[in-house]
Amino acid sequence: MSGDDDAPSRPTLRIVRGEPDAAELAALTAVLAAAGGGGDDEAPDPTPASGWARRTDLVRGPVHPGPGGWRASARPR
Repeated sequence: MSGDDDAPSRPTLRIVRGEPDAAELAALTAVLAAAGGGGDDEAPDPTPASGWARRTDLVRGPVHPGPGGWRASARPR
């Protein structure tokens, strides 16, 4: 905190048209707070997933007939 609690602050939300009731303002504030993300959370860990967690290895590529095709069908690329 900066210690300037007496200084007037700008409003975070300003209604420019219409007359919303308390329930509508509460709903709008909740949606905007959820969409904003807060900014206080830490960023997710950028480390890549381990080889055991990669799902791309579970998807088998197409098998092409030809010499050595039976070997290539079981070996990851």
